[in-house]
Amino acid sequence: MTEKSVKPHYHGHRGRLRQRFLTGGAGALQDYELLELLLTFAIPYSDVKPLAKRLIEHFGSFNQVFDAPASDLIEFTGLREYSAVLIKLVKACSEYTLKAEALKRQQLKSLGTLVDYCRASMGGLADEQFRVIFLNSSNEVIAEEIVHEGTVNQTVVYPRKVLELALKHKATGLILVHNHPSGNLTPSAADQELTRALVKASRALNLTVLDHLIIGRHGYFSLAEQNML
Repeated sequence: MTEKSVKPHYHGHRGRLRQRFLTGGAGALQDYELLELLLTFAIPYSDVKPLAKRLIEHFGSFNQVFDAPASDLIEFTGLREYSAVLIKLVKACSEYTLKAEALKRQQLKSLGTLVDYCRASMGGLADEQFRVIFLNSSNEVIAEEIVHEGTVNQTVVYPRKVLELALKHKATGLILVHNHPSGNLTPSAADQELTRALVKASRALNLTVLDHLIIGRHGYFSLAEQNML
């Protein structure tokens, strides 16, 4: 048998992974196998299972691989730009799909879909980000704005800026959203002070702050649900 005819030990493994995925979906594969299958589309001639396992170990979890900055992925040994772009593209497509569902012009009857989108887009951020979701009189989502990036408190999130955006979008209701990178979802004193300031300022213009959501990687906290508005 010549050297060229010797099949690598992983011969056929990619096909079996694809078939398991087509038959049983993501639930039929372990997290490293999902990442391994994804990497096969960017790395054609190599056993990528060890790479997938090292990525998850290095970044901490399957989700954290997708949350990692593209620059960190590119610098990871064994992972090149094509693979990093593919990983970030999958993340971006997931966020886009959730955003389209959460923010499409329909009556917001529950927070579930909105929370899913916010967790996907904000839960893995390394820094705090403050967003406002704007609603009309029919309780339909009409816009989303990122108001501030960095430490969130009343001194940097000016009520005037939020109200100007509300008037711009002809909104009647607001949902405030920011993330806690630490994972601790308990609202801080600054969070509560900011909420009170925005609620008070909104009332003067006949606007209603419907909720203030604090988003983490593994959950959320609703000030409205806890009667803290």
